[in-house]
Amino acid sequence: MEETLGSIRPHRITIQDRKTAGITGVSDCVSFDENEVVLDTDMGLLTIRGKDLHVNRLTLEKGEVDLDGTVESFAYSSNEALRRSGESLFARLFK
Repeated sequence: MEETLGSIRPHRITIQDRKTAGITGVSDCVSFDENEVVLDTDMGLLTIRGKDLHVNRLTLEKGEVDLDGTVESFAYSSNEALRRSGESLFARLFK
């Protein structure tokens, strides 16, 4: 597996006609349904919103995701917030 800058992989988004998208640099698929796909990338959490979204290919070893549907928006947020919320949930469960 090709990696640059330590564990950070190249991150790229390719969209064709708002119908298909290819994304690289993906660490994990956090959640997905027909209206929203949330991916953990090396650049932060990536939320893709749209209609009739389908994840066609998910290859975490290569960090690649292909999806189709009607893409309406892409938004990044910090993945630290997700990790902190997960830790606080576990901390509350085991207290």
